[in-house]
Amino acid sequence: MKKDTHPDYHFINVKMTDGTILQMRSTWGKEGDQLSLDIDPTVHPAWTGGSSRLMDSGGRVSKFKKKYEGLGF
Repeated sequence: MKKDTHPDYHFINVKMTDGTILQMRSTWGKEGDQLSLDIDPTVHPAWTGGSSRLMDSGGRVSKFKKKYEGLGF
């Protein structure tokens, strides 16, 4: 295997949205840097199973529903 083909893999601190800090290995930043997350698995609906609210800007969803209202939507 060629030398110096892989990036530096080191420990960083990851700050979750609730303030907890986890130590993980990453290629991001330098050893000991802190990465602050805006969205993490503890609050994102994809992982928590929460409901999301659909924003209808410009009436696009309403227009779609009206166009296809006879098909069972």
